[in-house]
Amino acid sequence: MSEVGMKFYVLRAISGKENKVKEYLDAEMKDPKFKAYVSQVLIPTEKIYAVRNGKKVLKERAYLPGYVIVEAFLVGEIVHRLKNIPDVIGFLGEGDRPTPLRSAEVNRILGTVDELQEQAEELEVDFYIGETVKVTHGAFNGFLGVIEEVNSEKKKLKVMVKIFGRKTPLELGYTQVEKE
Repeated sequence: MSEVGMKFYVLRAISGKENKVKEYLDAEMKDPKFKAYVSQVLIPTEKIYAVRNGKKVLKERAYLPGYVIVEAFLVGEIVHRLKNIPDVIGFLGEGDRPTPLRSAEVNRILGTVDELQEQAEELEVDFYIGETVKVTHGAFNGFLGVIEEVNSEKKKLKVMVKIFGRKTPLELGYTQVEKE
């Protein structure tokens, strides 16, 4: 923690509006009086890979949807200013008083997020058996096929493609097909 008296608190926000809340808080932090009591705003995120149109795309999503972590010294009107930020529902805690996170919780959350950032590539699979796909790479580029098997461990699909009137099985990677 950066200063004595500063603790981490969790603001509940409307899910999907976490970045907007962070923008509002960053704008508020330009006020030196507010900045003295709120030192940082964190939105734990994780990076995931998804397949879109046959291409692997990196995207970021909230690790804890609906929550924004704030390091603050809650005195005077700071609690009310934080609660009155647009899209903020309130603090996580018991009753009217916000409950600070324990050091172990903060370290675990920040550590988990660091691990997720460093994690090996993770593909978001949304292929299903029986689904029609179009081959986008290799000798069978442009052919339509039906998925017979999905192997998420190897990130492979078994696709049946009709060639010269006969069904031919192909083993393709997620990035070698796109949904039809």
